[in-house]
Amino acid sequence: MGEQAGVSGVLALLYDVHGNLPALEAVLADAAGRGADAYLLGGDYALFGPFPADTVTRLRGLPDATWLRGNGERWTADPSDAPDAEPVPGAIAACRSELGKERVAELAALPEQEVRDGTRFCHASPISDVRSFLPEPGEDEQELLEGVTERRLVFGHTHLPFRRAAAGREIELVNPGSVGMPLDGDPRAAYALLGAEGAIEHRRVAYDHRASAAAVRERFDGDWTEIVGRRIERARF
Repeated sequence: MGEQAGVSGVLALLYDVHGNLPALEAVLADAAGRGADAYLLGGDYALFGPFPADTVTRLRGLPDATWLRGNGERWTADPSDAPDAEPVPGAIAACRSELGKERVAELAALPEQEVRDGTRFCHASPISDVRSFLPEPGEDEQELLEGVTERRLVFGHTHLPFRRAAAGREIELVNPGSVGMPLDGDPRAAYALLGAEGAIEHRRVAYDHRASAAAVRERFDGDWTEIVGRRIERARF
């Protein structure tokens, strides 16, 4: 885990899986059918989901995968850095218990960014793993792009799939969306494909999202499970 992927024909961009193994399996099947032969994993692999350990194990089995760290991995390794309001503390405790110390530390040590073929990949933005871009430009967009010289920036974190030009810059912003917990009102798993010629294709894949929401409530205890379950069901924050 963490090794750099090689040259690929079709690169699947998988962000914000959040321990939702059924959503991940649906996306992997769809990506295979579209010719994906390599994977860029953009962080937030386990936290909040019903199957944290099984999800990480499944991702570890992918061939030719590049892993990046998200805020979820940082928070799970150091809960003192995370917000203290639910669903975060309860979800972190459950995730730490499921993953174990070794895997928690390994995920927290992943690199934050990757640059290849004129594209920069990160979790939220090049300067932060929690401050990110929205479908409409924000006042801090130029600050978030500080130091970026690549023609394209791929990121996640907000769970909102979109593609647009950066405000006042010749940089394409691409958010593949969230595999495990979309927040745009569409509960289908979201990801994107990057073709050999550089074309981006956003994809949505139906799966039994209600069953995943139920699994969070059934497998873990605490108020946090109801909050997360509703988010998976409604695809809203």
